[in-house]
Amino acid sequence: MNALLSVAQAQIVDSGRPERIVTTFGVDWPHLLAQVASFCIVCVVLYRFAYRPVLTMLEVRRQQIALGLANAEHIKAELARTEAQRQEVMMQANTQANALIEQARVAAARVREQQTRKAIAAAEQITIKAREAADREHDRMLAELKREVGRLVVLATTAVTGKILTSEDQRRLVEETARQIAA
Repeated sequence: MNALLSVAQAQIVDSGRPERIVTTFGVDWPHLLAQVASFCIVCVVLYRFAYRPVLTMLEVRRQQIALGLANAEHIKAELARTEAQRQEVMMQANTQANALIEQARVAAARVREQQTRKAIAAAEQITIKAREAADREHDRMLAELKREVGRLVVLATTAVTGKILTSEDQRRLVEETARQIAA
């Protein structure tokens, strides 16, 4: 190492001559030029077969990322539009459902009113029929009562008078009794 330092110091003192530096450090021009040519060839080969494909791959990847971001923005906008449409459809469905519910209520009220009217009419018919049946039963019972009272009057008269009444007398007596009961 000391030898190298002494050579460097000698060179500094003798710095006026560049040829001496080249010979001191052992620069061999043919080898240097061959190494520079080899380096350039290696750089060209690396650029052509390694660096350029990597750059191409990176450019394709950058384009894919940009396309993905653009698609994401497009999808985001489409999603927002779809959500707005869904909200609108839901509002329309709610409005229609409320309208249908109101129509059902009106129809139910109308049906209830019709059923009430039918029930009232049926009740009135039943009441009328019951009154008619009661009147018929009353008339039948009254007629039966008149016959029975007439028969009892004839029996009582026969028993009181002690004589046997003819059928003409019995008929006349029954009619008279029936008139008096009816009055």
